Amino acid sequence: MTVIATLWPSGFTEQNKARTMANTAQASSPSRLVEINLDEASIGAHTPEVDHERKVAIFDLLEENFFELGDGTAGPYKLLIAIAEQRLAFAVTAGDAEEPCATFLLSLNPFRRVVKDYFLVCGSYFEAIKTAPPSRIEALDMGRRALHDEGSKLLIERLDGKVRMDVPTSRRLFTLLCALHWKG
Repeated sequence: MTVIATLWPSGFTEQNKARTMANTAQASSPSRLVEINLDEASIGAHTPEVDHERKVAIFDLLEENFFELGDGTAGPYKLLIAIAEQRLAFAVTAGDAEEPCATFLLSLNPFRRVVKDYFLVCGSYFEAIKTAPPSRIEALDMGRRALHDEGSKLLIERLDGKVRMDVPTSRRLFTLLCALHWKG
């Protein structure tokens, strides 16, 4: 029997060790996104701040996710996200393939209200941080989280039968969807 010893930095908690090991195991899983690209032509011009938010959303999504095509096509997957004719387009490439094996077009209309409300609450939240009492900040944060949950559930519903994903992945994809709409 071979035993592999892992040396951890001093101060590394058991929780940090468990998370690192889980991320390492997940990185080798075929049921995950390993690359995400945005179609810059369809998304349009944006400020450096918006670009930063989009990069952070992509980084967070790639860091930890569960994503699997509903037809059983094995991954890992690459995802190209575009907006075409008022629709959100997901082009999914599996493994080492060059061409997408699946493309899903989702109407943006069902997302409009929740994205708009999410931006309004986020704006109020960031303003409240400056001067409002903690109770007001907590209430706005709860509203922000509830809208984020609503958007992620809607994304799961719209991709039902096409893509299987866990709730944290759908939340991160919803964050990216919001970052695509954010004008700065």
